[in-house]
Amino acid sequence: MTFRRVSAFKTPQAFRAHLASVGAGIDLDDELATGANAPLAQPLELRSPGWKGRVVGNRFAALPMEGWDGTGDGYPSELTFRRWENFGRSGAKLIWGGEAVAVRPDGRANPNQLLATEAHLDGLAALGHRLLDAHERSHGQCSDVILGLQLTHSGRFSRPCSDRALQPVALYAHPILDARARAAGGEIRTLNDGEVRELVADFVRAAKVAHLAGYGFVDIKHCHGYLGHEFLSAVERKGLYGGDLEHRTRFLREVVDGVRREVPDLEIAVRLSAYDFAPFEEGESHVGAVCEVPQPYRHAFGGDGTGEGVDLRETRDLLSLLESLSIELVCLTAGSPYYNPHIQRPALFPPSDGYLPPNDPLVDVARQLRVVRELKASHPNLVFVGSGYSYLQEWLPHVAQHEVRTGAVDLVGLGRMMLSYPELPADVLRGTSLDRSRLCRTFSDCTTAPRLGLVSGCYPLDAAYKNRIEHAAIVEAKKAIAARRRG
Repeated sequence: MTFRRVSAFKTPQAFRAHLASVGAGIDLDDELATGANAPLAQPLELRSPGWKGRVVGNRFAALPMEGWDGTGDGYPSELTFRRWENFGRSGAKLIWGGEAVAVRPDGRANPNQLLATEAHLDGLAALGHRLLDAHERSHGQCSDVILGLQLTHSGRFSRPCSDRALQPVALYAHPILDARARAAGGEIRTLNDGEVRELVADFVRAAKVAHLAGYGFVDIKHCHGYLGHEFLSAVERKGLYGGDLEHRTRFLREVVDGVRREVPDLEIAVRLSAYDFAPFEEGESHVGAVCEVPQPYRHAFGGDGTGEGVDLRETRDLLSLLESLSIELVCLTAGSPYYNPHIQRPALFPPSDGYLPPNDPLVDVARQLRVVRELKASHPNLVFVGSGYSYLQEWLPHVAQHEVRTGAVDLVGLGRMMLSYPELPADVLRGTSLDRSRLCRTFSDCTTAPRLGLVSGCYPLDAAYKNRIEHAAIVEAKKAIAARRRG
C-alpha cells in the first residue's frame, strides 16, 4: 500500500483535492497572513485566576520531546540542553512541559530519562534558564513565554535500569499488553491502592521541585499509554481508583489537590489522549492491523467499544472536571506510540518496531484536528493545544492558520518538527519562506533510535545527529527491516 507524499502537492488546490480524495476532513488557508495581525501571531491571555492575566505571546507551542539523552542518574546532558535551547530559539511562546520527567526512578521510560526529585532541582532549573536565554537572544525578550514541566510515571512502559529491561507497572490486567510485556521479559507489577497514594505524593513532591526550579506550570501527563493515561481506562480495576469515571479520575484529583495545597502558586495543566484505539500489530504485507480484542473493547478511553472508533462522551466529562478544578490549559493528543502509533503520530515511514500505515496518514491527522475542534466547541473556556501537525509538512502553516483563525484550536503544538526544523514558528511569523530541506518527513529515526537504545534526534536532517556514531547503527537497522519486509 503506497500513499502520495505531502511534498508532491504544489498548490493549495491540489492539496485540498487530495485531502478530499482520501476522506481527510482538513481545510487550509490559501494565503498566509503576516505581521502583528496574523492569526498565528496573536497573543493569548490566560483567564484562570492563578495565571494572573499571563499572556502567551503567539499561537505556537513546543510539545514535550524526550531525547533519551540524560545521564544515568537523571540529570540533563549537553544534548538535552541543546534540544531545549532549540525550543527557545523556535519562537514558540508556550513550552509545553519541555519533556516528560519521571517523578521517581522506577517510572523512567528509559534509563536516561530525567528525574524530578529534590536532588535534580539545579539541573532542571538550568534547563529552563538555558531555554529562556536562547529565546531572549533570538527574539529580544521572553516575558510572554510560559514554560512548564511534564511530570510522568511510565507505567507499563517503564525501563528504568541500565540493561533496558522492561519493568512494567500496571493498574489492571490487559488482554493484549500483558502478553506483550511478558514476551519482552517483563514481570508485571500491579499497584495496589496504597501504592497509588504513594505515587500521588511523588507527583506532589515533583511539582514542588518544578516550582522551585522556576517553572510556571506542571503537566500531569494523562496520555500515550503511560500510567496517568491508564487510570482513565481502568474500568475493570477494583477499589478506589477504578470502575466508574469518578474513581478513574481520583488519582488526578488527588494530585491536583496536593499540588494546590503544597504549591499554591504553581499552575497545573494536563496533556490528554482524548481518544484511544485497541493495540495494533503488523499484519498482512506488514500493514498495521487491529488486534483481536474482546467486544466491547473497554480499555480505550474515548473509544466507542469497537477498538477502532471514537466516542467523546467521557472525554467531555473529564474536560468538565478539569474546568471545575480551575485547570485551563489542556493539550490534546491520541493513542500511544507503543501500541497504535499511527493514530498519535501519523508517519509515512514507521519506526523499527512499527508497521506500515493502514491508511493515508492524513486521515489520522484529520481525526485529531476534528476531535480538537469538537472539544473546543463544547468547552470554549478551556485553552486547547492541538497535536498531529508535523505530518502536514509544507502545508502545516496553512492548516495551522486556518484552525486558529476559525477558533477550532487556541495553539498549534509542534513535536517532531521541532527536532528537524525548530525555527519553523519564527520563520512563519516573519513571513519567511520555509526551508523545505529541514521539514520533518516522518522518517521516524527519532523513534527508531531509542528503540535501539540510542539517543533520539533527527538523524536524517540535523547535522549534529547525522554526524554521530549512532547514525550508522540506525541505517543498518533500517536496511534490515526493509529486507525483512521485502522477503
